[in-house]
Amino acid sequence: QVQLVESGGGLVQPGGSLRLSCAVSGSIFSINIMGWHRQAPGKQRELVARIRSGGETTYADSVKGRFTISRDNAKKTVYLQMNSLKAEDTAVYYCNAVYPNGGGSYWGQGIQVTVSS
Repeated sequence: QVQLVESGGGLVQPGGSLRLSCAVSGSIFSINIMGWHRQAPGKQRELVARIRSGGETTYADSVKGRFTISRDNAKKTVYLQMNSLKAEDTAVYYCNAVYPNGGGSYWGQGIQVTVSS
């Protein structure tokens, strides 16, 4: 059973930084894609960033240049470094892991990020 546990969220002022972590139970090496998604009130869940097993990264246009996704296989953890945060980054952030060959897609429970003065 794969479990993803997010941490590192909270309240931050505009212009500030946060680092989200997603700890993976089970093997991280077999995961094809890991990503961070977010859902703001009244809006659909959207992709923020993802990283493939080969290290290729993809970012939403709204976060390019401000957010960085990375993975530490030894610690079985994926990170989302968020800098220059804006009020519109406020949302619940979800970690996602996709296994290849029909292995399934798994989600964390979500963690709140609030950007406000």
